Amino acid sequence: MQLTKTYRIGVLGLTHDHVWQNLRDLLGSSHGLLTAAADPNKPLLERAKHEFDCTTYKDYHTLLQRERLDAVYLYGDNATSVEMAESAAARGLHILVEKPMAADLIGADRMLAAARRFGVRLMVNWPFAWRPQLQRAIHMVQNGDIGRLWQVRYRSAHEGPLELGCSPYFVQWLYDPELNGAGALLDYGCYGACLSSYLLGLPSRVTAVGGRLCKEDILAEDNAFILMSYPRALGIAEASWTQIGGMTAYVAVLYGTAGTLLIEAGENGRLLLATKEAPEGLPVEAPALPSHMLNAGVNFLHGIETGDEFAPLCEARTARDAQEILEAALMAIDSGADVSLPLRNA
Repeated sequence: MQLTKTYRIGVLGLTHDHVWQNLRDLLGSSHGLLTAAADPNKPLLERAKHEFDCTTYKDYHTLLQRERLDAVYLYGDNATSVEMAESAAARGLHILVEKPMAADLIGADRMLAAARRFGVRLMVNWPFAWRPQLQRAIHMVQNGDIGRLWQVRYRSAHEGPLELGCSPYFVQWLYDPELNGAGALLDYGCYGACLSSYLLGLPSRVTAVGGRLCKEDILAEDNAFILMSYPRALGIAEASWTQIGGMTAYVAVLYGTAGTLLIEAGENGRLLLATKEAPEGLPVEAPALPSHMLNAGVNFLHGIETGDEFAPLCEARTARDAQEILEAALMAIDSGADVSLPLRNA
């Protein structure tokens, strides 16, 4: 469906480095207009002004009071995104927030409640959601092409935010357990939690291990492993801020009773299907995506105008369930024992 109007967008927070590409994607849609940006850091405001020619504000409250908007992007730290979402929802603005949604489950539930109360759409952007090979794999699972799904595995890993070249603004809150919610477990374990919760639902039990294995100078864990137990399936989420090389990074594996799907990362990442007849795996073509499934910006605007669901993985309820898994994982690390879901305080 061709969109019929131009949507005025404000961005609240600029300290999440994903913001710049997502704003470029938004403006590339021809139906998104970045009206204003708010952040307390002057260099980030200057960059937004230079790259997007938008009005800038030092605080998001002033932006919301002065600007006429249709929706907002939230790109601050995980903790602050909650109050930003509540303020935007109260003004009737649709909301796109970057994964994992919030710093904790209470925050995620507050965001959902605000969206429902004020009747606005809430989308959570997961960067891997726009990979054609992953979208194709999800479709194959739902179509029964690999039989009954019995394991979901995803590994997110790199050498670390600082080593990767993230900005000081981003690194500062990623390494802060209060603003991030934890460390690598929240930042990278969230992907596997999201994929598992979407394909398998909420697990019955969660266990996890994590700690500072290599980066002794940070306050948060640099590695984590989450195991999600279902009545007849398992979900595994691995997170690392200390991996050298990308050989196993951002790889998803979906195991079924009739086949296995391996989904590589990157623009040229392959989708491989192993069966009893082809145990070594054969490539599966991932068709070109429809225009509204190319990135978060176009999908967000499409969903707002049509009322359609957002892309698989990006509906707020899926992110909320992933947040409950992450919360249970942190509880499991603290207690050294399995944690049953749903959580009593959920």
